[in-house]
Amino acid sequence: MTMDVRLARIDSRLLHGQVATVWTKTVNPNRILVVSDVVAHDPLRKTLIVQAAPPGVRANVITVDKMIAIYRNPLFDDVRPLVLTDTPQNMARLVAGGLDFSATGVDIGSLAYSAGMVMVTNAIAIGQAEADALYALQAAGLRIFAQKVPTDKRVDVMPLLAKKGFEAPIN
Repeated sequence: MTMDVRLARIDSRLLHGQVATVWTKTVNPNRILVVSDVVAHDPLRKTLIVQAAPPGVRANVITVDKMIAIYRNPLFDDVRPLVLTDTPQNMARLVAGGLDFSATGVDIGSLAYSAGMVMVTNAIAIGQAEADALYALQAAGLRIFAQKVPTDKRVDVMPLLAKKGFEAPIN
């Protein structure tokens, strides 16, 4: 047996109000696992995220390798996590490491804009590295969709990438 992942979400904001309130009530996790090498090594951000967890749900900030290591560990079989990564690259590393998000697909909440990126929705900015990671997730058989809150309609992200000129890598 493995963890019963309730939601796999990519959001550069990580644990914020929408996740702590609306998403947690909707997917009913007993743990929020923020998976980011950068944040796991930043004591201030780590502390703030742990403190932002809603009542009754613990939050942990761990590295990608740690998440891969504990995913199939029987000690964690009773964990029903909401898994949050800050980048598509981290989510793709989790899937490449053996995590199975086929039951949930991958939700993208928001990805912050930086130089060289293209807005594919009003909340999601993508560069070539992000597009490559999303195509890798798709190649692993996962649905990738944008959905800020559970009441929003799910939008398939992959056609938006193609529309903005991001092509699937040739293997």
